[in-house]
Amino acid sequence: MGGRRVRIRRLPLLLMTLFLAAAGGAAAAKGKGAHAGGTSTSRLRFRRESGTFKVVQVADMHYADGRATGCEDVLPSQVAGCSDLNTTAFLYRVFRAEDPDLVIFTGDNIYGADSTDAAKSMDAAIAPAIDMKLPWAAVIGNHDQEGTLSREGVMRHLVGMKNSLSGLNPEGVEIDGYGNYNLEVSGVEGTSLGEKSVLNLYFLDSGDYSTVPSINGYGWIKASQQVWFQQTSSSLQRKYMNETPKQKEPAPGLVFFHIPLPEFSSFTASNFTGVKQEGISSASINSGFFSSMVEAGDVKAAFIGHDHINDFCGKLSGIQLCYAGGFGYHAYGKAGWSRRARVMSVQLEKTDDGEWRGVKSIKTWKRLDDPHLSTIDSEVLWNRGSDGRRKKNPDGSGS
Repeated sequence: MGGRRVRIRRLPLLLMTLFLAAAGGAAAAKGKGAHAGGTSTSRLRFRRESGTFKVVQVADMHYADGRATGCEDVLPSQVAGCSDLNTTAFLYRVFRAEDPDLVIFTGDNIYGADSTDAAKSMDAAIAPAIDMKLPWAAVIGNHDQEGTLSREGVMRHLVGMKNSLSGLNPEGVEIDGYGNYNLEVSGVEGTSLGEKSVLNLYFLDSGDYSTVPSINGYGWIKASQQVWFQQTSSSLQRKYMNETPKQKEPAPGLVFFHIPLPEFSSFTASNFTGVKQEGISSASINSGFFSSMVEAGDVKAAFIGHDHINDFCGKLSGIQLCYAGGFGYHAYGKAGWSRRARVMSVQLEKTDDGEWRGVKSIKTWKRLDDPHLSTIDSEVLWNRGSDGRRKKNPDGSGS
């Protein structure tokens, strides 16, 4: 969300009729979009030794001008010398500790209004992932474009950076926003599923602010994006289940965007893991994307940012809705409440004869930028054949 505690007046939830125009059959075929400029051409796949694929989600870095940009909402003892470089240091810490297969930046990667040069700010913000030769992908939030580049310009820059797997948009499809694309994660090389996508990652632009005069507040995922998502999901499911070797169930899908859906307001402390310390700053209308995810049938979890001091996961209609918690030191936060990253570990099933097959489980936890780089709130988001469940913390609590 904002680099300052600015709250936008919200309207009551409105009913909106979506006139879903056909986006063309090319949507599914072209779902990956263009990766022009990126140098990471090897396909994403699960590790042979462990049968795992690990993602680190970084939300709301709010990077600006490096050492010259001070921190917000830190303890008095932390103010002196605190800057964007603290965000950089945290990236290195968590990447070294987790050794991820993919890093996903879920918007407000830079705070455009405080950035002298948006392109240089993005280069500096993403630099640790590039330096450590980690594949990465990004979407944009509501603050990335408030500097020297437009939303399209910001996304084009991210797409063209080294090791970027980001996509601008699917080719040949009229679609709202910038940064709507999908990535496929193949099974272990040399196995029967080594050439199939056993995990599907969807990325969408959730917009910045409403452009409709009668609707105040934040942006939302539009009808054209939902058509593309549904067509892409359907195509991937058909391919996975109908092409040899045929599978009985769709490959699980994970969705990444910036601004929360209204459905994130559905939870109380009794039915989520983590904390809710501020309101849910979704759009003031419901565009129906949660229903689109439920109807698609393959989505197991959606991951967002935007509200920096919320970091919970809650399950609704079979889908886990998860905040990451704020990562960046130039972003608003809560003094004494550590900046954090969310980690997801996806595990394959192993047959009796030792071959890796499809996805068995999806787990998550958070890493804190404290002296111990603490791991908290470990839980199973999805387990094939059973519901996700909480794993207790060492003190016996569930959050």
